[in-house]
Amino acid sequence: MADELEQSPKDWTESQVSDWLRLIGVKKQYIEKLYEEEVDGNILLELNEDFLKTKIGMKSGPALLIIQKRDELINSKKKSQEKKKTTSGKKNELEQKNNDQKSVQCLPTTSEGPPGQIPEKDQAVVKDRQTADVISKEDCRPRPFDQEGIDFLYVKHRVLQPESGAFNLISPCHEFKSLALAVALDRTRLQAKFAKEVLKFATGCMNIRSNGTIHFGVMDSKDDAGYVHGEIIGIPVQEKDIYVDALDYIERSFSSGREHVRRCVRPPRFIEVLDLESTEKSYVIEVDIVPSISIVKNKVYKVCLPNFKESSNKVEFEKETILRRVGSKTEPVMDKDISDFYERVKDRDAQREEAEKNQFLGAPDFCQDLGRKLKMLMTCGKKFIEKDKWFILVTNKFNPDDLCNIEWLLNMTMFCVFDFDPDSKVSGLCSKYLQHHAANMHSLQSYRISGDMSIKEFTSHLHLFEQTSWIFCNGRADFKGNEPPCDEMTWIKTKMTVLRESVSLICKQILPKGTFQVVFLLTSPVEKPLLHTFNEFFTDMKGHEDIICICESQKNFQKWQSFAEGSCGTESVNNSSVVGMKMSHINATLQQVQSVKAGARKHLPVFVKGTCVLETHEEEKMSSLEILTVDHCDETTEAFIDEEKENIDQQFYHGGRINWLNFWLAEHKYVGEVIERDTYQEVSICVNDSLKWNPDQTPVNSINIFHHPGSGGSTVARQVLWNNRKGLRCAVVKPSYSAAVVAQHAVELREYEEKDQQTCLPVLLLIEDSDKEYLDDLKNELEVATNTKRILHGTLCFILLSCRRSHDPEKRCKESPLQNVSVTHKLSDQEKRKFAGKRKELTQLGYEADFILTFVLMSEGFDKKYVQHFVEHLLQGIDHQSIVTSLILYVALLNTYVQNSFISQSHCQALLALSIHLERFRQHEFEKSLGDQAKLVFLHLRDDETHIESIRIIHPLIAEEILRQLLGNQQTQSSLAMKLLSNDVLFEHRFGREEYLSFLKALFIRRSRISKGDTYDSFFSPLIEHVSEKEKSPDKAIELLKEAFQRFNKNPFFAQQLARLHYTYEKFEEAKFWAETAAKQQPNNSYILDTKGQVYRKWFQAKCKAIENDNVPKTAQNIADAVETALKAMECFQECEKAADADMENSNSSGFFSEVEVGCSLLKLISSSQVFANRTNGHSECMKYLLTNYIPKEVEDAWEPFHGRLKKLNKTMQDALEWISVDLSYFQTDIGLDGEETPESPEEKISHPLKWLAKKSSEYGKYFSESYSTALQGESIPANLTPFQKRMIIYHLGGGNITSTLSKLTDQRGAVRLLETILSLYPRNPKTAKFGQRDIVNYIMVHLTLNCLSPQIQKVAPLKDLQALCHQFPTDKTKCFPSALFLLTLLFWPEDHDTDDEKQNKYEIVHSAVEHLEKGYWTKRKDIPQRKRRIYTHFFLGSGNGLDKFVHKRKFERVTKGFSVSEKRMKWFRGEAWKKPEIAAMLKCVSGWTEDGVVYLEGPRKKKFNIQPLHVPSVPHSNENITFYLGFTFRGPVACNIIVKQ
Repeated sequence: MADELEQSPKDWTESQVSDWLRLIGVKKQYIEKLYEEEVDGNILLELNEDFLKTKIGMKSGPALLIIQKRDELINSKKKSQEKKKTTSGKKNELEQKNNDQKSVQCLPTTSEGPPGQIPEKDQAVVKDRQTADVISKEDCRPRPFDQEGIDFLYVKHRVLQPESGAFNLISPCHEFKSLALAVALDRTRLQAKFAKEVLKFATGCMNIRSNGTIHFGVMDSKDDAGYVHGEIIGIPVQEKDIYVDALDYIERSFSSGREHVRRCVRPPRFIEVLDLESTEKSYVIEVDIVPSISIVKNKVYKVCLPNFKESSNKVEFEKETILRRVGSKTEPVMDKDISDFYERVKDRDAQREEAEKNQFLGAPDFCQDLGRKLKMLMTCGKKFIEKDKWFILVTNKFNPDDLCNIEWLLNMTMFCVFDFDPDSKVSGLCSKYLQHHAANMHSLQSYRISGDMSIKEFTSHLHLFEQTSWIFCNGRADFKGNEPPCDEMTWIKTKMTVLRESVSLICKQILPKGTFQVVFLLTSPVEKPLLHTFNEFFTDMKGHEDIICICESQKNFQKWQSFAEGSCGTESVNNSSVVGMKMSHINATLQQVQSVKAGARKHLPVFVKGTCVLETHEEEKMSSLEILTVDHCDETTEAFIDEEKENIDQQFYHGGRINWLNFWLAEHKYVGEVIERDTYQEVSICVNDSLKWNPDQTPVNSINIFHHPGSGGSTVARQVLWNNRKGLRCAVVKPSYSAAVVAQHAVELREYEEKDQQTCLPVLLLIEDSDKEYLDDLKNELEVATNTKRILHGTLCFILLSCRRSHDPEKRCKESPLQNVSVTHKLSDQEKRKFAGKRKELTQLGYEADFILTFVLMSEGFDKKYVQHFVEHLLQGIDHQSIVTSLILYVALLNTYVQNSFISQSHCQALLALSIHLERFRQHEFEKSLGDQAKLVFLHLRDDETHIESIRIIHPLIAEEILRQLLGNQQTQSSLAMKLLSNDVLFEHRFGREEYLSFLKALFIRRSRISKGDTYDSFFSPLIEHVSEKEKSPDKAIELLKEAFQRFNKNPFFAQQLARLHYTYEKFEEAKFWAETAAKQQPNNSYILDTKGQVYRKWFQAKCKAIENDNVPKTAQNIADAVETALKAMECFQECEKAADADMENSNSSGFFSEVEVGCSLLKLISSSQVFANRTNGHSECMKYLLTNYIPKEVEDAWEPFHGRLKKLNKTMQDALEWISVDLSYFQTDIGLDGEETPESPEEKISHPLKWLAKKSSEYGKYFSESYSTALQGESIPANLTPFQKRMIIYHLGGGNITSTLSKLTDQRGAVRLLETILSLYPRNPKTAKFGQRDIVNYIMVHLTLNCLSPQIQKVAPLKDLQALCHQFPTDKTKCFPSALFLLTLLFWPEDHDTDDEKQNKYEIVHSAVEHLEKGYWTKRKDIPQRKRRIYTHFFLGSGNGLDKFVHKRKFERVTKGFSVSEKRMKWFRGEAWKKPEIAAMLKCVSGWTEDGVVYLEGPRKKKFNIQPLHVPSVPHSNENITFYLGFTFRGPVACNIIVKQ
């Protein structure tokens, strides 16, 4: 570990930072928090106390410790660096230069935040660190010598080649001066110093006839020890004229040849120095010396150098001297050498003349093939630009002429554009782009991601991947809300940090390396912000391989080049730049390598049988749909088809998903036909049938394809779309969009370019792999939409074609043969012939069986033996130790247990440790590293939206078989799962992390559900069940879940699974620990609290079983422990109930059910104990104990802790039963059969709640009514029973709540006799009896039920008496039970023979009850979608009188006998069932009218009475007179079968 921490703290990873924090003694919880916040070395250096306290939540002590220790660490590193430096300073310059060159490839060392963002204390640290980083500084080139109009730039801390002497007289020699101290002097002194250095250097150069440049602001070796020789520092320049005027010393320093000197010494040039850390401007000042032979021939120059003498306080001149350049220095010519120097003037002149001649005779400029270079760069060496490659464009102001030549840009998949032109949307590139594409306008601020947002949420929030994101990097002129454009320096101060964040977010978290390319398109002079942008991309992409620069003018390129070369070296910059090509040439060249023709138009069919143009920008706005056009794929270029057709075809037969191009190629006879399965015909018939006009047609029709995984269901569905694209509007719904958004886009697609929304072509929508709930939502949204649009009844608007996997497709078809079709692995005889023919054809084309494996498997009908044999053959000789084999195993494990799982290619590369340098051939390199076996079984997938690549095994059956054979008998799946879980590389890898972690979670937690296409319903995740049962090692399963719990940051849902697993194997202490761990983290999650209750419940059951099995005498002492556990379980379930009531998103009633079940078992245990069972009057003793203050001696001490709780048992159980009864009377119970898919579904689902309630109510009554036996035997009921005892007998007979009473209508055996017995238990004259509200409700319900069962019975009270009883309900309606309000609406519904006044009074009573019912209904329904909790209609208004006018729903059942639940619901829902004559005879038709979609009842005068429609789409859109049937629900009356009066 110490070794690891030896490297510079800046390069530490998150783990290394954690190690260091551990070393200095920071608490574990803080270390984990910092690790979660991704604090690496770079961030550690920037931390301050404030951040640690506010964001990490540290106390001051540890925060101070971290900051101090960090600063000590930096200082110690700095000292050791300086030691190294002093030793390395002694190396000769050559070595130094080599060092500098080696560092060319290093990343810029200056990518920290700007000083503006760092507290002063820490700024010093940053500065110290920079001076310490001397070891690696990048080289740079000097400005091109003596050229006019060059836009050049230096970068601070880069290093120029060392000072040099004359080499060939034309290449300039260089001299460096830092001028750091002189800058601070006054004008006179500074000018003297500057002139002295320039004239000394100039004279030296002129005398030896060599070109030269003197640089000020560059470190000389004599200068400050902290710098290296030639390092660019720059100097502040307030007034440039100081330096220009300083050259006036020429006239005073030269006695002769002044005008020669003036012509040879060029005016000073000021080259700006870019400092990535600072916002202050500084410059390097350079003076070029050009001694042309025409000027200096035969001359020797003498100079008197100026010098400011402090003693005399003025400038004095030194004595006249002849100077010359010797090596890298300027020295005077000694007296002894003067004559020799003069003699050799002629030689030097000759050399200069020769050099000047050769300069112009050089080879003519070599002309690069720019077109080929541009193509190679843009296609990464392929023949075409990849369709799925994302491009990021960075650009500045466009020339108006260039805007006509951007077709190449319009054809690219553009992820985002960093645009530095504030007018872009008004007159620049953006305005032109928006004419063709949809784009979202953003600023750099938009890319700031808030802490609690996941990457997935962020990308969908900004609609990245859907439409291009246009980022205005320097303000936007046309936008009122934006900050205005600013100059370079202000930009660096204010926007630099935000730019850095956005680039980092894109490169490090949104797009993995290799999926995108960055194109710098420089169309006007380059400014610093652009250079900063390059620097950020270069740093975050760890290199330049995917960065391209295109620049039309050499002049604009210079500044860019001088900057970029420091980062990547001259060669790399030249290799990845295309300079000097006109935009029109770029446009024509790149269109040749695009797979789509420029400007191709797409068309949609229209209602009147023609077509209309689908504009691309309109299409992109409907981002949730992949729209299939009439001429789909026609825009593909010939060249692309010739090149790619074999690949596209082979990818499909290898097992890839079918592509539109597959159909197009087959249709145009480039490849053989795609086989049509028999199901294709069935689906086509369903589609055609629904297109036939039918007055009862609903606006939205559904067809479901259920298919075995990998049996070609999705191919059938897409075939249907492809072949209907010319007659219907077809689209595929993209995953991860909400139903509301999809519905909105589908409506837009339907009405696009159509004149009348009543006459449009239907839209055929394909929805793949979504659950029933989503389909219902979508259907609902579309129905509401057609309703709001007032589309006429009988018009078909949408056909939803859903394609879902199922392990028993045929069974799903039987459930609803009209709208379900199945695709299975079994082939019909006709299909077998087709497949055999195709297989022969493919073999003749040279396809090996291994490479079209999925096709071969299908033609073999997925025969088990064939799969086994194939895998055996494939795995021969595989290296079990290799990392690729581990990868195959990991993928196989995920694919076997998690539907639709995959591993991203970027994860695989990380695992195989592929740091591929030749990024252009990345994919090729990746495939090469896989090995032969992996190539055959892996299928490369591309995410339709993000284009991110991933792999899975070609078929789930193959995955399963590979897992079985590769593991053999040596290894188990549990050990493999453990390896996968503890693989840090995969777990920590940043890209596609959310998906990977969700698959990993699912592997351990997700239970299988038949409704989700699985083979069976499981109690744990199938992997955990496999380990517990097949491997017979529950302990290993527990180990796995414990490891997962730790791995996923102590995720409470893993703790919940652990609790369940432990109690399944009766390890109750541990189960309790894990349940409490989960509940601590999620104290309000009703599902977790339910699990906690289940732990005690199972524990209680186990204790009871032990008492029975061991024949332990049931003394109070012996069963006390079990009683305690049962009470604890009931307490937990009560907590669960509270949490469930408060949760507005979900309805979880499991707590109530479990509480009752445990209560019943507890009563059974108590009443069978020795205390109560062995006496003659034991039962009444037991009741006396439970219902009064009496405590028998035998239990006094043993049960002392819980007497109070046991005495409340009767009340709490009654409350729970009542709650369940009310809940069941609100909503239909047969809804939501699809099994919720959360890790949190309740433990024990009650499958027939109505039967359960009747049974448990009766059981509860049985325990509390001692004399039940006599009542049941039909003997006379003892007269001395208390009201409580009677109530309990009523419960026992099944009349304790309205749901149980009404359930007698379903289960009619002996029901009449039972109900009569119940009635006899109520007082003879109920009006005078002191009835509670609940008793009145139950009493009336018994009468209603009895009347429905047998109307001629004498015992049923007349309606008047029941109405009179209702007056005993509280006058304050808020105190009424929902069931009491329900009865008011029912019993007071006016009758035909009532007088007008009576009717109005009754309506008032009903109206007031409905208002309160409605409030209660909303509380009860919470925020759960209506289709999940559909209100239940108990009675309908019939044509009889008195109580006979109430027709119970069960009476209709005969009419719809023989249909499955879902079809039955469809029939009622669509209104087909209402048309039956048997029903019309039973029900009464009432009149009313509709106003703006609201139904009103005719009759009430004082106040309009609005009636909820049972099925919203059945309400007419216009205001009409209507008739309807009336139903009674716990929400109030509802209208069914609404019909417009003609």
